[in-house]
Amino acid sequence: MLARVRAGAGRIATTAGCLVLTGGLYTDVVTIPGLLAGIATAGVGLATNSKVLRAPASVKATAMGVYIAPHTGWLAVLVGERLAPGGDTSALVQAGVVALWTGATWYIRPGLVARDVVEEAITQELDALDDTEKEEEPAAEIEPPPVYASDAARWWGEEFAGEDGAAPGTVLLEHQQISEQCVALVIGSAQRGMPVPDISASGLSARLDLPEDLIAIGPVPGRGAGVKLVVLGERPQVQGEMNASDDEATWAEIAATAMPGVELLEANTYEMRRELT
Repeated sequence: MLARVRAGAGRIATTAGCLVLTGGLYTDVVTIPGLLAGIATAGVGLATNSKVLRAPASVKATAMGVYIAPHTGWLAVLVGERLAPGGDTSALVQAGVVALWTGATWYIRPGLVARDVVEEAITQELDALDDTEKEEEPAAEIEPPPVYASDAARWWGEEFAGEDGAAPGTVLLEHQQISEQCVALVIGSAQRGMPVPDISASGLSARLDLPEDLIAIGPVPGRGAGVKLVVLGERPQVQGEMNASDDEATWAEIAATAMPGVELLEANTYEMRRELT
């Protein structure tokens, strides 16, 4: 709505200016009042144009110059009519100048051009500010996915070592499939030089659907608190009468990898879940 009012006022001012200049071709009466009216119109128009007055410093002078250009030209033509020599040729030239000023002002609309210059400058400054903020903003650090040494390490890391797992803050160091019913795991602290956090046997039991009495968590013989031994499932045994030589060979294998110094005392049979094998 305001833009339409400004456009209408500009058209009216242009028409009035054309009439004054045309009258100035024939009489000196309109010269002084016309000069005063032109100066007042330029001053009032500029004073009420807040966008031009508040323009960025880089384009403020340009915008003001564009805005008052038609007023300045109009005053120059009005004064020139008084200074121009007489004669038919001079009158035709003056009439052409009046027509040129009227057509250029009507078509170009300097007031609108001045506002467009200001808006373009504001847009460029805002874009430059956004670009600066984007450059200053640190790039979001994307945490790389964990790298697991084996499928067993991945299984432990995804199932148990997470924040909501039964053994948060741990990593799987070694994995030994003792038998179809028994798995031996050597667990270490995820933070070097720190003891292994407490591991919940009940949490392991719930996740594996394995009785707690078939889950053993203890130290690794000969190692510090930074590692622990987790044995899941029933220790190997032979159905019926125990074959001492077979059991000794099996536990010798366990001792060689994860349980040095452990002596087999008794063993039972338990059917393990598929994911442990």
